[in-house]
Amino acid sequence: MVTSAEPVRRPARPTRRQVLGAAGTTGLALAVGAGPGARTATAADLPLLGTYDVVVIGSGAAGMTAALAAAKQGLSTVVVEKAPTFGGSAARSGAGIWIPNNPVILAAGVPDTPAKAAAYLAAVVGPDVPVARQNAFLAHGPDMISFVLANSPLRFRWMEGYSDYYPELPGGLPGGRSIEPDQFDGNLLGAELAHLNPPYMQVPSGMVVFSADYKWLALAAVSAKGAAVAAECLARGTKAALLGQTPLTMGQSLAAGLRKGLLDAGVPVRLGTPLTDLFVESGAVTGAVVTKDGAPGLIRARRAVVVGSGGFEHNGAMRAQYQRGPIGTEWTVGAKENTGDGIRAGRQLGAALALMDDAWWGPAIPLPGQPYFCLAERTLPGGLLVNAAGARFVNEAGPYSDVVHTMYDRNPTDPDIPAWLIVDQNYRNRYLFKDVVPTLTFPDDWYSSGAAHKAWTLDALAASVGVPAAALRATVDRFNSLALKGTDSDFHRGDSAYDHYYTDPSVLPNSCLAPLWLPPYYAFRIVPGDLGTKGGLVTDARARVLRPDGSVIPGLYAAGNASAAVMGHSYAGAGSTIGPAMTFGYIAALDIAGAL
Repeated sequence: MVTSAEPVRRPARPTRRQVLGAAGTTGLALAVGAGPGARTATAADLPLLGTYDVVVIGSGAAGMTAALAAAKQGLSTVVVEKAPTFGGSAARSGAGIWIPNNPVILAAGVPDTPAKAAAYLAAVVGPDVPVARQNAFLAHGPDMISFVLANSPLRFRWMEGYSDYYPELPGGLPGGRSIEPDQFDGNLLGAELAHLNPPYMQVPSGMVVFSADYKWLALAAVSAKGAAVAAECLARGTKAALLGQTPLTMGQSLAAGLRKGLLDAGVPVRLGTPLTDLFVESGAVTGAVVTKDGAPGLIRARRAVVVGSGGFEHNGAMRAQYQRGPIGTEWTVGAKENTGDGIRAGRQLGAALALMDDAWWGPAIPLPGQPYFCLAERTLPGGLLVNAAGARFVNEAGPYSDVVHTMYDRNPTDPDIPAWLIVDQNYRNRYLFKDVVPTLTFPDDWYSSGAAHKAWTLDALAASVGVPAAALRATVDRFNSLALKGTDSDFHRGDSAYDHYYTDPSVLPNSCLAPLWLPPYYAFRIVPGDLGTKGGLVTDARARVLRPDGSVIPGLYAAGNASAAVMGHSYAGAGSTIGPAMTFGYIAALDIAGAL
């Protein structure tokens, strides 16, 4: 059960109570600033920046959903955001949302039931997360989607065919439960649109693309449906341009739609206002100490503070403390402001932490500028992953978090970090790779940085990436024989319905498998990337933050990647980050309002 603090490899910092002594009834002394010379202040010393019923830390999916729900419960609410933009990692994402039995999928005829969902989540998560938290997510997730539909301009689409990640488990659905935001006109935000956090990857110019379209865009050169989807994306873009719209999809749509809901509800979002500390009176959290224009200030909370400030993926010290090496901050695609501020503030109040060793992992190519989170490219037929020994070690088409877990588990004894994605020219002639269309050359800096290698023989490719040539040749020969048979008896690639999502239906007998035969050959460096960390403050079924003994820290709630994930060490389906983040933000608001 996730009810106690994770062990750490460094001495724990003393709590504020240990350092400063007991709090008085009129305010708790707290350190403002950092490093030598930081002054000690009381509440009276800090300028009051406002008083609200609810103070929400972070303007990602968790924070904005919590703020919207609190406001609609009649609570005065403010959102404070560290970044100069709103949206956090959610705005950068594909914005899949995994919510079983939500009204969008039920209206589309998806055969989901509460019993199926409960059986599936229990099978995926196992004993890592209390059943009460699992049940809270399942019970309130559909209501959260209905609430967002009723209180914002957001609309959603079923990601048809995007399988649950383990559809063979009890209650799993091969057709999938995930939804994504529909197209949103950014003009509805007015001047606030300029403050939207940019996407991780730009949509091709002139097109309107949904997450569910990418699997077909990758096949546009070899598939009639792929070409038709590309044409449809272009038609959407043309229509939006003729209407004078600013079309947004995926994470941009999600963040903008929630922000519009907050605008309409009169909820202020204070950008450039990072959390410095949590303010405590008489043992309860009653405000947030923030920095605004370089100076500290206090925002009081009559009811509660909700921490939705994201994970710690960009905090190198925390990653080194809690996670396995090799690790760092350069392989994540999470928002750069996510440095664990809310987690550290809660920890100093004695909050329990859990799942700090884990993240929303996925194989990534460390391209110049930023890593590329590799989805379709490692799954399409005609490619395989090898380790430092030149051998396969995993089902390349399996859930992306599982691939990285395997990399880390094996690495101490059989180095798999980095690994190498090996493809041939036949693969390159057929499939989109990132945003490079088939047959076109890759950018020179991919090669000069060492992220990509190219050679006319497998032996030369092996020499270029530093793996044994004979082993690589033997591995490719073995893979080719399995591909021709259509059965991967070594790693079972293609046995699961999920494996076939990012594949080529025209390849038979197994759409996951095709031999490598046409030179030149390519190798792409694969490292443990992530969408963000998934460990943080331990919460209960009401999103209240807990101490290691299970007691509640009064006035403190958490949701999203600042909290330990309800998914535990696993990943149920596309949107298992954002779906629970929004749901527990919603739950927190209802509990604060006494409406749960």
